[in-house]
Amino acid sequence: MPLINVVIVLIVVGVLLWLVNQYIPMDKKIKSILNIVVIIAVVLWLLNAFGIFSSVGNIHIG
Repeated sequence: MPLINVVIVLIVVGVLLWLVNQYIPMDKKIKSILNIVVIIAVVLWLLNAFGIFSSVGNIHIG
């Protein structure tokens, strides 16, 4: 995956998360949970995009 695509996706996700945090009225706890879930999803996506996470899927137990 080209680096420019990764940067564009990170910018779009960041802007969408900022818009949700600024303009959608939610409880502070719900916003923090949403932020954590989005950050974990983006980190996992980045690990998979750079091929680091895909090697973890090859491990079989049992």
